[in-house]
Amino acid sequence: MNKIVNVASTFDKFDDLFNPKVIGELNGQMVKVAKLEGDKIPWHSHENEDELFFIIEGKLEILYRDQTFMLNPGEFLIVPRGVEHKVIAHEPVKLMLFEPASTAHTGDVQTDVTQKSLDRLDV
Repeated sequence: MNKIVNVASTFDKFDDLFNPKVIGELNGQMVKVAKLEGDKIPWHSHENEDELFFIIEGKLEILYRDQTFMLNPGEFLIVPRGVEHKVIAHEPVKLMLFEPASTAHTGDVQTDVTQKSLDRLDV
């Protein structure tokens, strides 16, 4: 893809929550955007993939079993492979994710928010 992508404008293209949208790919990694609000993502882990959460808008709480992180706009956290975690959006959150194409949406757990395939946005 040889074009500039305005990340903020990608959020105008969808309204659904907990359903990441692919906006780019590089070196086997997907660049995704998502909107979150609430506590619907279960405790889960990704055995083989690290996961980067970059906050665009809002505040996101990321919990490990033994630690809690509060991310603000402009901040990111890399969740290492194998670390059990969950996210809670106490307010509307817009975020960007960087993760391998093989990363399952809710890791090793299947719930009503699990997406088997991801939509791609025309950016």
